[in-house]
Parts: sequence; structure tokens; C-alpha cells
Amino acid sequence: MDSFIIVALAVCSLTAPAYGDKGTSKARSCSDIRQFYSGKGFALDGVPQSEISGEHLRICPQGYTCCTSDMEDSLAMLSRREMEGVLKEAGRSLQTSLTGQYKAFDGYFMELLNRSAISLQETFTTTWGAVYSQNLQVFTDLYTDLRHYYRGSNVNLEEVLNEFWARLLEKLFYQANKQYYIGEDYLECVSKQIETLRPFGDTPRVMKMMVTRTFVAARSFVQGLVVSGEVVRKASQVQLSQECMRAMMRMTYCPHCRGMASARPCANYCSNVMKGCLANQADLNSEWRNLADTMMQVAGRFDGPSGVESVVLSLPNRISEAMSTMIENIETINSKLFQACGNIREGGTSSTGGDDIMKRGKVTVEDRLGTSSNKMEKLVSDVTMRLKDMQPYWVSLPSVLCSDRVATGTGAEEKCWNGMSRARYLPEVMGDGLASQINNPEVEIDITKPDMTIRQQIMQLKIMMHRLRNALNGQDVDFQDTSDDASGSGSGMCADGMCSNDPHIVPVTDRPILYPYPPENKKVKGSSANQNLPCIAIYLLSLLILLLRR
Repeated sequence: MDSFIIVALAVCSLTAPAYGDKGTSKARSCSDIRQFYSGKGFALDGVPQSEISGEHLRICPQGYTCCTSDMEDSLAMLSRREMEGVLKEAGRSLQTSLTGQYKAFDGYFMELLNRSAISLQETFTTTWGAVYSQNLQVFTDLYTDLRHYYRGSNVNLEEVLNEFWARLLEKLFYQANKQYYIGEDYLECVSKQIETLRPFGDTPRVMKMMVTRTFVAARSFVQGLVVSGEVVRKASQVQLSQECMRAMMRMTYCPHCRGMASARPCANYCSNVMKGCLANQADLNSEWRNLADTMMQVAGRFDGPSGVESVVLSLPNRISEAMSTMIENIETINSKLFQACGNIREGGTSSTGGDDIMKRGKVTVEDRLGTSSNKMEKLVSDVTMRLKDMQPYWVSLPSVLCSDRVATGTGAEEKCWNGMSRARYLPEVMGDGLASQINNPEVEIDITKPDMTIRQQIMQLKIMMHRLRNALNGQDVDFQDTSDDASGSGSGMCADGMCSNDPHIVPVTDRPILYPYPPENKKVKGSSANQNLPCIAIYLLSLLILLLRR
């Protein structure tokens, strides 16, 4: 008799958990999961009509279930694809914002350069006449080189400016001394005297300092936006691990297999799953924040009296003043050049070239800075706000992605899905980053094997930050030629080839766009009060036998 009682109690203990939250004395129908599974695009071949024993399950809890091994595998793969889709969509949202900032700043900077070039052409035509028209190529080449440098071509900015002044010295000396025969060798000697003669006064030095500081900063800034977009694109496309896939399946679709489609994950449970899955991406946080901080510092120098607008739009006036300085001192300059390079013989085409230049050279070019707007100020304000918004991106992803998934409302902590059943989730929430996941209870991670794609992106952020810091100090930096990518084609500024042609700022979204939570099954009919009737009957029978024995 004792053995009968022991057997009865053992049967009861095995029976109770087998029915789980929805168990009844009769096998539960799997019609809801069949409808859900079919709605996800899977065939119903092999899907049970009623629940079966779950010993075959490798991810979900092994109670009675409506999921076969094949269903579990299919839903696990689906959970990974959906999660990877969510990450790519979130990345595209951030890329769109960065693209907007890139196009807004790049468009306005190129507009300033074009305005400056047009201003020089219009004013020099009237003030310098033939001196300008006959030497047009010198000025055109300067603006062409400045554009190429800004676009990232392998152009040495200091050499560009030195070459411009040397060529301008040759041309003005030739124009002012047309009554003489001047050969190429003599002109080469003239250009070599520019450092000792300083024919243009202090303008070349001041202009070099201002142009270098402005263009180095502008080029570094747009490159920072490009690199940031590329980092987001590549980091958002990293394939999730098998361990992450299992964790996502357990959190997302295992409730369906248990007949609890309405159960949503506990908040801390979801956080641990996401922190584990995105551990490598979270390691971008430190360098990502540093880069954003440095870019904001660079952007802060674009506005104001010595900002981008002032420097670029004042180029025609500065060049004209330098030319006037030389013409006003042409006799002294000629004397020194004749001493350095030797006397030259008459035999030129005109004896009045110098007088003509003198008359024109006394006219100053109109300074058109007054026509500039506060557009740069607005651009700096906007980009600073966007950069601040994106700083916490990588460590905020888990909470953002969990916000629409987790259970909410009164008593949610007691009724949420904790990976095994509807109950409170007890483990503590892990920190951010790979090293913090060593004890993550939901995602098994080898913290000694970081993802190499993410490590490469961390290095790219460090390199870019170093360039930007150099730019803050006015130091030129080397870039690969990105002139082919200037339009965004093939660069990190395109979100999967979907570059917008809108030059205006694209608003950043507050949060990534998420796929909808998987549809819930209909409630399974039947009262939970009937779940344990077989077990209760066995307990009562055993108790009755014990009482009769007494």
C-alpha cells in the first residue's frame, strides 16, 4: 500500500507541470498556434492538431507544447531575421539624420565657394580689366583646387596657396613691365623671390592661416559625418550570434508554443536579452561619444566673425588688396627684382602697362559679406543638436528596442513572461558592453572573442577623432580621395543606396522604427481552475487511504 501511495504522488508531481498554465485533463487544441504559424508564412505540414509532450524542445521550456522541433527551428530563425531587420531599420534612421546634416552643410559650403568665385569674376572684370581677363586661369585654378581639397582629394592646401601667389607675382610683374622682354627663366627667378620681397604684404600669410584653418575644419567635419554614417551602416549589419538567436526565440515565440501568446516579456528580462545580443555594438559607445563631442567643437568654429562665411566670401577682397599692394610698390619691387635676377632689355609690346595697372589697382573690390545670412548659425545649431541626440545611441538601443515589447501596467512584473513561465523575473540587469555580459543569464557570450567588424569600426572612430582634433589646431590631415563619393554614392551617407536629393536637413527620429510585436493568439477556452483536477484527485485518494489505514 505504501508503494501505491508513493507511485500516486510521483504521478501527480509529473502531471502538474506537464499541463503548465493552460493544461486541462484533455489535450489542448493547437488551432491558435497553427493559425499564427501559417500567418508567418510557414507550411502547416507536421504541425500538431493538439498539444504534445515537449521533451524534443531545445530552446523553449519542455512542458506540453504545440511546437515541434522543426517549428522551433523555423521560429528561431525568424526571430533572428526580425531582430536583424529592426537593427538595420534603426541604423537607417540614424543614417538618414547624418545624411541630412552632411547634405545641408556640404551644400551651403559649396554655395559659399561658388558665390565667392562669382563675386571675384564680376568685380575683377571691372576693377582689374585685362590684368584679370588675361590671367583668368590663375584665379580659376585657385578655386578649383580649393574645391578639390574640400572634397577630400589628395591636394596639399599650403602648396596650392603658395603656388597661387607665386603665379600671381609672375603675371603682375609681366603685366607691369610689358615694355621689357621677359622670358620664362626670368619669371621663374621672379617667383622665387616672393619670400624675401613680400610683394603682397602680409595678406598671403593671413590668408593662408585663415583658409587653412577653415578648409581643414570643414573637410574634416564632413568626413566625420561620412565616417559616422559608415560606422552605423556596418555595425547595424553585423549578424546576430546563435546564442542571441536562441535568446530571442525564447523571449519572442516560446510563449506561443506554450499557449501564452498574450504574455509579454518582463522588462528586465528583455533588457538582458538585448544587452547580450548587442554587447559588441555597445562597445562603440565611448569612441562614438568622443567623436560627436569633437565634431561639435569643430562645428562651433564655423560661425562668427572668423567663421566659414567670413573667410570664404572675403577671398576676392583680400586678393585684390594684395594685388593693389604690389602695384603701389611696383617701382621698389622692380628695383629689387632687377638686382636679384638681372636687368632686362626693352622690346616688349607696350610701354604703358604699368600706368594702366596703377589706375585700376587703386580701386578696391566690393566686400559682399553684408549679403550673407544667418544660415551658417542655423546649420551649426541644428548639427549640434543632432550630434547630442545621437551620442547615447549604442547604449540606448536595448531599452529602445524593448520599449514596445515588454509587459506594462498594474501587476505586470508578476504576470510577464520570464523565459520559463508567467512570473517575476529575478536576475539583475547586466551592464553595457561585452565585458559586462560575463554573467548574463540569457545570452551565453565568450567575452574574449569580440566581433571583428565592430572592432574595426571602433578603430575608424578613433582615427577620425584624431583627424578632427588636429583640425581644431589648424593642422592639415591626410584623407583618401573621396571625390567620387562626394554625391553620397557608395559612401556611408547612403542608407542602402537610398540617398535623398533633398538638400535640407532630415529630422532625426527619436527612436528606431520597430517591427510590430508578433500577433497574439486568441484566448484558449477553459478555466484555469480545472488545470490541476487530476492531480488533486490523486492527492485526495492518497490521503483517504492513509486515514483508512489508521
